[in-house]
Order: sequence, then structure tokens, then C-alpha cells
Amino acid sequence: MQRAINFGAGPSAIPLEVLKEAQEQFLDFNGSGLSIMEASHRSKLYEDVHNNAIALMCELYAIPEDYDVLFLQGGASLQFAMIPMNLTLGGKIQFVDTGVWSSKALKEVKIQGLNVEVVASSKESNYDRIPENIVFDDNADYAYITSNNTIFGTQYKNYPSTKAPLVVDASSDIFSYPVDWTKVDMMFAGAQKNAGPSGVTIVIIKKSLLERVSESVPTMLRYKIHAAENSLYNTPPTFGIYLLGLTLQWIKRQGGIKAIEANNEKKAKLLYDAIDNSNGFYVGHAQKDSRSLMNVSFNIKDKNAELEAKLIKLSVEKNMIGLKGHRSVGGLRASIYNAMTVEGVQALVDLMQSFANENR
Repeated sequence: MQRAINFGAGPSAIPLEVLKEAQEQFLDFNGSGLSIMEASHRSKLYEDVHNNAIALMCELYAIPEDYDVLFLQGGASLQFAMIPMNLTLGGKIQFVDTGVWSSKALKEVKIQGLNVEVVASSKESNYDRIPENIVFDDNADYAYITSNNTIFGTQYKNYPSTKAPLVVDASSDIFSYPVDWTKVDMMFAGAQKNAGPSGVTIVIIKKSLLERVSESVPTMLRYKIHAAENSLYNTPPTFGIYLLGLTLQWIKRQGGIKAIEANNEKKAKLLYDAIDNSNGFYVGHAQKDSRSLMNVSFNIKDKNAELEAKLIKLSVEKNMIGLKGHRSVGGLRASIYNAMTVEGVQALVDLMQSFANENR
């Protein structure tokens, strides 16, 4: 079997080593005679998998002891509603709007009738950058950012500083660089880009924030309940958590988060250099100082839809998938998450260069 080179925005590529390990253990996990997804979530067999995944995440990400790690369901989209339910104190909530996902999160806060304001936005330039000089009110209930924007290909290089609790949606760049936890009070992410398969939602939250929740919030939507039960209040997505744990082990074998970051920078440089050195044939969407290491959105000169469609068709013939850009930007988008190899990016760069030479 020839593996496709998967540039899809998510669910995305999972490291081949991880898939092979899961395949080997699929029918008989650790000699138990069970697949891990058949094991009770109350059994020691599964609990060891669950707890080891949490411990490995804390080790690799250097998560301080005053944070809880939760495994939830419903994707990042449910978090858009859960966060205000759990963290509001009746005061002001502040957002930075950098694209579709922050806008959707903002909408969920408004649905709940809470006091919310946007302190910075790049909407007027079709979200081609991270706003500068972001200032949050220190007395806000919480401040909210989306660290990486999959559609528009922008990413924070540094988190803004604030005395208000900072909430970070890291769905598309979790585990891709070290985090300064002195700046972050809560981070969440769907797993399906850098942490395994879809179905698991990761929440890393400061324990002090757990006490904010009102008794009027439904039980299943309270972080405090899930923290008290070690994310085993109800049946968790056991197989997804198992694969998340394998993915974390893979990250550790690569040399940890810093080594992953270095590899991501190498891949991104290859691709951005191909765009910048194309004499205008390719045009990146994001401003250079806001470019994402995870998602590279670009067009062919004059947004030539015919040539873009031709390149996408050719890429499929070359065993590359997922390169069609989002309708908000058009063109092409290469998602180069942790599992994407340097060789995969180089294959795309080679194709882009030969295509440019033939179609100028």
C-alpha cells in the first residue's frame, strides 16, 4: 500500500509508527485477549492507559501541578459554549477575533447573553494577520484567543500578556511548540490535528478556575465534575485516548516538543521559501510576521482559479490530498502538522516549482 501524503486540515495525518503500533495491538492489547476499545473504562487495563496519557502530557508539555488535564467530548465547538458557562463571573469577557473559529466562539458567548467585547480583530483585511498591541482589561472575567487559524494560515508568535485569565484555543497547534504556562490559564484543543484521532477534546485548566462554575450549569458541562472524576465521570472516548497516548509517546521519541517545533519550522521554511521565491507566481495569504507553522494558505497569481484547480488535480495524481483551500480564501492550503514529514513537504515544493515553470 502506498500511503497518501495528507495535507488535509483535519482530521489529519497520524504518524505511521502510531498506526502500526495500534494495528499490532488492535485485537489483543497487552495480552489481555481484548482490544483496548472493548475494555471497561473502569478496568485497570484501561485506567493505566488513561493515566499514562495524562502523565506523559504533563511531562512533555511541562504542565504545572496547579493545572488539571481533562479528556472530554464534543470537540472544540462544545468548548465554545462550556467556557463561558464555567468561567463567567457576571463581568466582561474579551476576545481577539482572528478568523472563523474565534468568531464562532464569540457567537456562543452572545447566545448566552453575556457581556462580551472584541478588543482586536483582523477581519477588515480578511484575517491575514494577528493584530498588534493587544490589550485586555485586567479585570475581565477572562480573555480569549485562537492561537492558530487553520483557514487563514496565521498564528500567534507570542501570547498576549494579561492579568485576566487567558483562554487559548490551540486546536490546530497543540503539542507543536513549548507553552509558557505563566501566560495561560486554560488551553483546549480537539485532538484530530496533532494529538491523534477525532473524538477526544483536551482541556488543560488551572485548578483555581474550576471553582467559578455555577450550580445552574448542567452536570455534564462542568469542568469541576470531570476534574473530580479524572475525566471518568461517564464513558470517555477510550480508543481515542489510547491513540492520543501513543501519539505522545511518538513525540517523546522524536526528542520532545522542542524537537517537534524545530522540525515544524524546517517544514514551514521549505514551503514559504517556495512561495516567496516563485517571482510572484504564488502569493501567500498571511502577512509574513503572522505566518502559521501549521497551515500554509496561498493562491496562484491573480487568484487564477483555473490554474489552481489544475494544480490541485495534479497533486492528487501525485498522491497528495487535501490541498484545496477553504472557500473563505480559495486557492490552496497545505496543512503541515506534526505528523507531516519533511519529505512530504519537499514533494509538494518540487511539484509547485515544476508547475510554476510550466505555467508562467
